[in-house]
Amino acid sequence: MTETTPGASGALFGRALIEEAAKKSALVWVRGPRGGPARALWHVWHDGAVCLVGDGPGEQPLEGLGLTDGAAATVSARSKDKGGRLVVWPARVRVPEPGGEAWTATAEELKGKRLNAPDFEALVDRWSRECRILRLAPDGEPVEAPGAMPSAAVAAPPVPTPATTRRPVPAALPRLLRGKRRA
Repeated sequence: MTETTPGASGALFGRALIEEAAKKSALVWVRGPRGGPARALWHVWHDGAVCLVGDGPGEQPLEGLGLTDGAAATVSARSKDKGGRLVVWPARVRVPEPGGEAWTATAEELKGKRLNAPDFEALVDRWSRECRILRLAPDGEPVEAPGAMPSAAVAAPPVPTPATTRRPVPAALPRLLRGKRRA
């Protein structure tokens, strides 16, 4: 039996933590090499990497993150139980060649998890024509993990957006609501 060093067991623990967190969470937060706020993206864990599809009609936007082949990224995953950040790790972006073996295997895995696709049967063909599939493979030890989390607050303000659901309450609404209770 061989003896493992604490560093080796720490590396194995870090890799296992990354894999379990990525498998159990429906979203990961990705920050590209350009910095800026991290973006929540749906993904699947496949063959040792977080796999994403986007930048096409009806798919999640990846533009602006700078996720090109060989680029560095930072990936965060949350705890399924508590909902808070569980692990943050550096990743290396790989862009498989559309139609290649790695691309096809990744696309099929993503297709199985894609919810509400309007064209489920032709989904993979559409992705090959109009979208990008990315693999974000862990590229080193986790930078944040249980027992090694930052002590300062790391909350970020929401990203500015023109979308809104808050509007002034119509003047007649309270009167309408009171009238419905009487009826």
